[in-house]
Amino acid sequence: MTTESLFAESPGTGPPVHLNQPLAERLRPTHLDEVIGQRQLLGPGMPLRVAFESGRLHSMILWGPPGVGKTTLARLMTQAFDAQFITISAVLGGVKEIREAVERAQAVAAQGRRTVVFVDEVHRFNKSQQDAFLPHVESGLFTFIGATTENPSFEVNSALLSRASVHVLKSLDEAELLALVERAVQVLASPPFTPAAAKRLAAYADGDARRLLNAVDAAAALAPPTASEIDEPMLERALGEQLRRYDKGGEQFYDVISALHKSVRGSDPDAALYWFARMLDGGVDVRYIARRLIRMASEDIGLADPRALRICLDAAETYERLGSPEGELTLAQAVVFLAVAPKSNAVYSAYKAVRALIKTDGSRAVPLHLRNAPTRLMTDLGYGREYRYAHDEPGGFAAGVIYLPEGLEAQRFYEPVARGLELRIGERLNELRRLNAAHQTAPD
Repeated sequence: MTTESLFAESPGTGPPVHLNQPLAERLRPTHLDEVIGQRQLLGPGMPLRVAFESGRLHSMILWGPPGVGKTTLARLMTQAFDAQFITISAVLGGVKEIREAVERAQAVAAQGRRTVVFVDEVHRFNKSQQDAFLPHVESGLFTFIGATTENPSFEVNSALLSRASVHVLKSLDEAELLALVERAVQVLASPPFTPAAAKRLAAYADGDARRLLNAVDAAAALAPPTASEIDEPMLERALGEQLRRYDKGGEQFYDVISALHKSVRGSDPDAALYWFARMLDGGVDVRYIARRLIRMASEDIGLADPRALRICLDAAETYERLGSPEGELTLAQAVVFLAVAPKSNAVYSAYKAVRALIKTDGSRAVPLHLRNAPTRLMTDLGYGREYRYAHDEPGGFAAGVIYLPEGLEAQRFYEPVARGLELRIGERLNELRRLNAAHQTAPD
């Protein structure tokens, strides 16, 4: 555990900056207006801006990916309220460190000064460790700020969560990362990056400011003394294998995604595996790939093999448990299954057709026999009067009942393909339609 005051010199000043500090630390904002990104929290009228301006410091959980400013915001809040700042790493600390933090908070409370206890990676604390904060948060001895990269709904105790506001931080976008590159160049007094090199850096950083600044520092340090600018070849020499092989926001990125999706749709497991591996090798967020596979399971396989969706969900969950590289194998398994599975976009096409109709069609009335009748008046008006309960009908099917609104009785949206499970679904639908037709032509 480390304990530090941001006001060793005078109120409103940050810790001294040393040239041997990492660039990310040297560029850490010292007041709110220097923060790049997080406008949804720091813009006018937004939650943390209001907290700063109103002087009401509150316990909170800062949830977001690495390098987006969680520690910075905690430091700035401490600075704004002239509080003692105590950090605890949940990776290295435990109940002993929490007890020491309580003692230090009690010592400064006697002097009328507040304390902020910042817990990094709070999700790594177990239940008893998290519970140790509760009485002191409730008594107001200190303000608790937890930082986590994991969903606090699952990783933080409900008792602690109920006493803290959750603020979601977002990855920095390209424009914000490029602004940070310019700021770093000024601090380092290094040659500027060409626009193409700066965009490569932004893609490489993947929304992580710390990752970006480390890369800028490395590239600037290796730039020739005579260089007037840092271009892409210099950047590649400086970062080597670390640099993404394609821009995450550029054309090649989407081309490779498209190639993976179309290889799956085209039932080519070898090509699908190849493009999957290319995405991994290019540094794509594996969770993004998992989300794309889940989408493919619904869009291109659908009910032809409903197992595809479950396999993709299981693969994504397994990856969350194992991480890289072990968890990537389960995603490779899902890729192969999707490629060899029977294909159907029947549900996808039906869903789009329904959405298109509803967007242009009027709000058609619900047929009386399908309406709910919770009151006597509704019953008297005929709501639900002629409804036939399917479970009481022969074969569990009420032949002849119309469920679509008036004017759409004959409309069909879903047409299963003659592949996989949808072959049997199609046979079943044909039989049900035959029963409906027979009922409609039968004499009364």
